[in-house]
Amino acid sequence: MNTTTTAASVSPRLLVTSSPHVFSGMTAARVMWDVNLSLVPALAMAVYNFGARAALVILASVLGAVFAEFIIQKILMKKPVCIDDGSAVVTGILLAFCVPAALPVWVAFIGGFIAIALGKQVYGGLGQNIFNPAHVARALLLGSWPVYMTTWLKPGAAMSSATAITDAVTCATPLGFIKIAGRDPEVIKKLSESGTSLVSHVFNELQIGFSDLFWGLNFSGSLGETSKAALLLGGIFLLIRGHITWHGPVAMCTTVFAGALIFGGSLEYAMFHLLTGGLIIGAVFMITDMVTSPMTGKGQLIFGFGCGALTLLIRMKGGYPEGVCYSILIMNSLVPLIDKFTVPRKFGTAVAKEAKA
Repeated sequence: MNTTTTAASVSPRLLVTSSPHVFSGMTAARVMWDVNLSLVPALAMAVYNFGARAALVILASVLGAVFAEFIIQKILMKKPVCIDDGSAVVTGILLAFCVPAALPVWVAFIGGFIAIALGKQVYGGLGQNIFNPAHVARALLLGSWPVYMTTWLKPGAAMSSATAITDAVTCATPLGFIKIAGRDPEVIKKLSESGTSLVSHVFNELQIGFSDLFWGLNFSGSLGETSKAALLLGGIFLLIRGHITWHGPVAMCTTVFAGALIFGGSLEYAMFHLLTGGLIIGAVFMITDMVTSPMTGKGQLIFGFGCGALTLLIRMKGGYPEGVCYSILIMNSLVPLIDKFTVPRKFGTAVAKEAKA
C-alpha cells in the first residue's frame, strides 16, 4: 500500500508551510518609491534655497548611484538589473542631502557611485548591507575632499557647476559657527560680560532665529538638512504608510535634546541642537532604514539613544561640528548585538533547553 501523500492532496487546513503566511502586497520597490516621494518636500526646499547648484548636485549623486547599480549588477554580478526598484535613487538623494551645495558635480557623482558600490553591492545588494550606504559615501568623501565637503553656499546663490566658489557666496553653518565661537576665549569673555548667550550670539551674527531653523530659511548647511518642516512632513508620510516607526527618531531626538539641556544648561541651547545640523534627517530617514536598524521596537529605542548620545558627544567634545554621520555608522556596527539581546526568544526554545538539561 502506497502511503506517500503529495502536498496537493492534503487539505489546506492541514498543510504546514514556512512563513510568511500572509501577503500584504508590499514590495521593496513600493517602499523605496514611497521613500523617494517623501523626500520631495526637502528636495524642493533644497532647490529653493540653493538654486540650480542644488539640482545639479542631487542629479549627479543619483546618476552616480544608478550607474553603479547598473554596472555592478549587469557586468560584475551578472544578475538582473534592479534599478527600477528605486533603491539606488533613494541612496543618491539621501547622499546629496548630506553634502553642501558647493560640492563639485563630479565629486557628487563619485559619491553616488561609492554609496552603491562600497556601501551596498559589496555586501551582496539590497537588504545585505551592514552600514547606511549614503553615510558610508559621505564619510569617504569627507576624508577624501574635506575642503569641498566643508564649503557651505549661502542660500539664494543659484550657481551653475561652472561658476567659481568664492568667499562672497559662502558662509558658516550654525553648528560650525557655534563650535568656533564656543572655543574662542575672547568671544566667551565678551558674551559673559554682556550677559549674552552663545546661541543668541550665533543668531545675531547670522541674522537668523528658531523659525528660520525650523522652516529652513536664510542659513547654510547640507542640501537636505536645512528645512526641518519638510523633513518632518516626509517622516509623517512614511509613518502613516507604515514604513517607519516612531521608536528610533523619538529616541535619537530626545537624547540630543535632553543631553544638550543638561550639559548646556538652557532650553535655548537644547532647541538649537535639536533644530540644527543633520539630526532630523538622520533621525527620520537614516536610522529608520529597515536593513541597517534593529528589528524590534526595544532595539530601535536603544539604537536611537546610542545615535543621539554619540551625536551630542561629537558635537560638544569632538573636533568636527556635526556627529550624525559617524554616530549612525558606529551604531550600525552594533545592530547585530542589539538584535541578539532584544529579539524575542523563539517559541519553544526555553522548553527545549529545559528538556535537554
